[in-house]
Amino acid sequence: MDQPPHTSVLLEPVHEALQPRPGVGFRALDCTVGAGGHSFSLLERSSPDGYLIGLDADPGALELATHRLAPFKGRFGLLNRNFSELQNLELEPFDAIVMDLGLSSMQLESSGRGFSLRADEPLDMRFDPTSEVETAADLLNSMSAAELEQILRAYGEEPRARRVARSIEYRRSQRPFTTTGDLVAAVTAALGPARGRRIHPATKTFQALRIAVNDELGALDRGLDASVHLLKPGGRLAIISFHSLEDRIVKWRFRARAEEGVLKVLTRKPLTPTEQEVKTNPRARSAKLRVVERAA
Repeated sequence: MDQPPHTSVLLEPVHEALQPRPGVGFRALDCTVGAGGHSFSLLERSSPDGYLIGLDADPGALELATHRLAPFKGRFGLLNRNFSELQNLELEPFDAIVMDLGLSSMQLESSGRGFSLRADEPLDMRFDPTSEVETAADLLNSMSAAELEQILRAYGEEPRARRVARSIEYRRSQRPFTTTGDLVAAVTAALGPARGRRIHPATKTFQALRIAVNDELGALDRGLDASVHLLKPGGRLAIISFHSLEDRIVKWRFRARAEEGVLKVLTRKPLTPTEQEVKTNPRARSAKLRVVERAA
């Protein structure tokens, strides 16, 4: 069976950890199904009887995953839910759970919702565009400079947050923010142009706003607890994070539950991509994988 063209980050280490296998009624949960890369591999390696449930807050991602997973008809179910809602879903326990906290290629390149600073798109940044939460433009146009500074420091770890917040405040006094180009202009006015830099100066600001719009850290906190409860004894949970805020939450939650005797930590230090993977997929460079096992 052909592998779909999209390849998820740390694919092999995840599946070495989760141990998908046939003939045992293997059940998996993909909390962030995205383009279906991890789900495809889990289903392929647990054929012919493995079953998978995939969640995603982005309905566009579910359309893509439905197409990608079509060869496994009858062996998967997809739900338009954020993993923070796991505790509200009536699900049977799983042998394996994976949570990839990165944005999919589709969201970055073709969602039209302002996740990427490379194209001039509407400043939306909601994972679910049908939700009633405030957009990134709403936040930029309504928050005080002090509130914006706090978001940039807390969620973007931007050391020059005050300067960026003041630039945003000045620019919106001229006209409201509507597109990513407006925001890139405000940040570069504060921090200087991108020329010669490995990372664009607006990257941390975009991260901070996206986290704030989608309550990503709160969602991770709730999703972690629910995921642990949904593991079978001996079941494994693998989480891929992409920045230090996420990784710290995962690390300390895993450690706390291990001290309670609920989990066994299988990765003393997080696993990271090989040089070859980073070379072929530069977006993988900041990925960190942590894995735990539910105590018997």
